[in-house]
Amino acid sequence: MYQFQRTIERETSYEGIGLHTGLNVKITFMPAPVNHGVVFIRTDVTERPAINATIENVTDVFRGTTIGTGENKIHTVEHVLCALAGLGVTNIIIMLNAKEPPAIDGSALTFVNLLEEAGIVEQNEKTNQYSITEPIQINEGAKQLIALPCDSFKISFTIDYDNPVIGTQYAQFDINAETFKKEIMSARTFGFTQEVEELRKQGLALGGDLTNAIVVGENGILNEKLRFEDEFVRHKILDLVGDLFLTGLSLKGHFVAIKSGHALNVKLARVIKKKFMEQQQAAKMPSTLNIMQILKILPHRYPFLLVDKITEIREGKGAVGIKNVTINEHFFSGHFPVQPVMPGVLIVEALAQVAGVFMLNKKENRGKLPYFTGIDNFRFRKPVLPGDMLVLEIEVGKIKGNIGKVAGKVTVDGKLVAGGELMFSLIDAPRDTELED
Repeated sequence: MYQFQRTIERETSYEGIGLHTGLNVKITFMPAPVNHGVVFIRTDVTERPAINATIENVTDVFRGTTIGTGENKIHTVEHVLCALAGLGVTNIIIMLNAKEPPAIDGSALTFVNLLEEAGIVEQNEKTNQYSITEPIQINEGAKQLIALPCDSFKISFTIDYDNPVIGTQYAQFDINAETFKKEIMSARTFGFTQEVEELRKQGLALGGDLTNAIVVGENGILNEKLRFEDEFVRHKILDLVGDLFLTGLSLKGHFVAIKSGHALNVKLARVIKKKFMEQQQAAKMPSTLNIMQILKILPHRYPFLLVDKITEIREGKGAVGIKNVTINEHFFSGHFPVQPVMPGVLIVEALAQVAGVFMLNKKENRGKLPYFTGIDNFRFRKPVLPGDMLVLEIEVGKIKGNIGKVAGKVTVDGKLVAGGELMFSLIDAPRDTELED
């Protein structure tokens, strides 16, 4: 939602009781410099361990999102993180003298007010942006969470409880600064009377009461009134915003949730973070490769290296290569002396080598060998002659592990000369054949 990193201007604190632990706790928010991130510090522990609020540090998702390193944990961080997300605060130090933030009223409202009173400061460094470019789907029985491409940060959420007070609820919001404050931040967490005793036996909900949660009975709520008619589904959206904040990314996408909870939220956040890291790694790789760089990637050598240059690599999508066909090619001496024509199988091989560069250019695939496993619907339209420059273009289809399929086409002077589908697999090369980086 925000292009630039933010912190707060001055320190601010609040004291309250943890929802699940029931412990008295003081939370203190402190300013932090650019690229610092969100860091919790446990002041009740002698070593004062720092715990980064990242998806990598999530340790548990039962009845809340827990982060930790080693033996040190912080429970139920999602409401604090939602407040930070809604205000765009990306750099902050959060001091806690217990292992759970105060529940306050069970929403993000007070955290937002505290942070705004401390002053929001925009910093001179951009946030890490990530846009969903293709559907991502996480399923767990009847629960589902989907991320779709969208030019904004949008959430659609459906809940369905076997309880007449809640039943089925649906809400959709384009999450921005205005809608967050007006529609989301004050939605409170909720629980059911029949669950309270069992949760407390498990050491949970020890601080829960009518002041910090909506308590739902069989015939109604025990609190005075709801803040929204659909407050239950709005709180689920609040949780999702907080959990996605653990990616450390400013996201654009349409997130469609059906009965989702912290487990699915975190699974999706992990996938998104992984895709972002792959994108960052790809950005560091050259988008064009000369022959010397190709020799470091492909195991092929003369006379079977049939790619002279890679002119474009599109991460996750495809690549374009060049093969200059000259009269000096060894195969023309026999194919055919009176009328030189490039063999069709070598055109296919040249295209396959471009696909090989695309796959082996990834660091995790270095040292592997590309093997052909199939050719489908391949056609040769025009002969390739000495003096022609082949433009070899592949588009990635399905890739699963070390097995993949690409669609390829070969053009000369903008005219199609051949094309079809190629299947391949990557196998580990013997150690003495691995190429040097």
